[in-house]
Amino acid sequence: MVRIMKGLSVVSTVGMVFILLGGALVTKTGSADGCGNSWPLCKGQLFPTDLTPELLIEYSHRLISTVVGATVLLLVMLIWTYLPHRKEARFLATISILFLIIQGLIGAAAVVWGQSDFILALHFGISLISFASIFILMIIIFEPHFSWNTDSLYIKRHHRLQFFLLSLYTLGVVYTGALVRHINAHFVCQSWPFCNNSQPFNFASYSFHQWIQMGHRFLAGVLCLWTVILFIQLFRNYPRSRLFHIGWGLATLLMLAQVSFGALIIFTRLNIWITLFHSLCITLYFGLLSYFLLLSYRSLQKKERTVLSPVSKMPLQQKLNPPNIYHK
Repeated sequence: MVRIMKGLSVVSTVGMVFILLGGALVTKTGSADGCGNSWPLCKGQLFPTDLTPELLIEYSHRLISTVVGATVLLLVMLIWTYLPHRKEARFLATISILFLIIQGLIGAAAVVWGQSDFILALHFGISLISFASIFILMIIIFEPHFSWNTDSLYIKRHHRLQFFLLSLYTLGVVYTGALVRHINAHFVCQSWPFCNNSQPFNFASYSFHQWIQMGHRFLAGVLCLWTVILFIQLFRNYPRSRLFHIGWGLATLLMLAQVSFGALIIFTRLNIWITLFHSLCITLYFGLLSYFLLLSYRSLQKKERTVLSPVSKMPLQQKLNPPNIYHK
């Protein structure tokens, strides 16, 4: 059964990546109306016949979402059945299926009734939370075969707080990026990194769309800087931790790539491959960040168990020389 859960977790994780990239592709190509206002059918048909590029993109996205949704549901059922003692796994399983349902409902509502751009921008972030939950579930299932020695890892309080705040902040940056896509604000600024490099601080002339675009760039720049600074802190504070060096080092590289692809979107005039890599980098980055958030939670649990342990309340001499419970 463990082997089945491993396979399902891998398929679900990869499938969620395709769902996220497929959603980005639908938005980029303007294929959201490819199936008309019909849902879950496409043009009122289970297998549409009047094929167009927009219809194929939207229909493929729905088909992949359906298949992945079924694999996630099966994985969740198996986790609740065979891993009832793992509270982390049960919680993440619940979150993954819950946010997957919310994501589908928002998508369906957008097709049938339409939604404002500010509501639609939530779609990518909700999918990202579902992906991160499934990604961490996969790690938990494979964890016994890892050699990262996470059981002995203790993350300091201020670093735990940073991971938590960074997770919330990343979702905010993701929302602004999705909003840029939905309001078609990609090219309201022709330059990079400023909206107009010849007049970089002419904020008074900004339109609403330019404020959204530049606000996203500023927030993304802060996120990149924060990620790099955190990497330096972790490298210095945990010199023997391969997990921090490799794991957060990879997250830092993904964030640098994310910013680079964001700039290339402007220079290449919204090249579709550059855009998809832009979405892929933030997806993988958030997955890694969520795993470090899990490790932070585990460190907090270790601290609480230490505080509540009767041994921690013993006098030092008693700890060093515990009584012989077998002595008569």
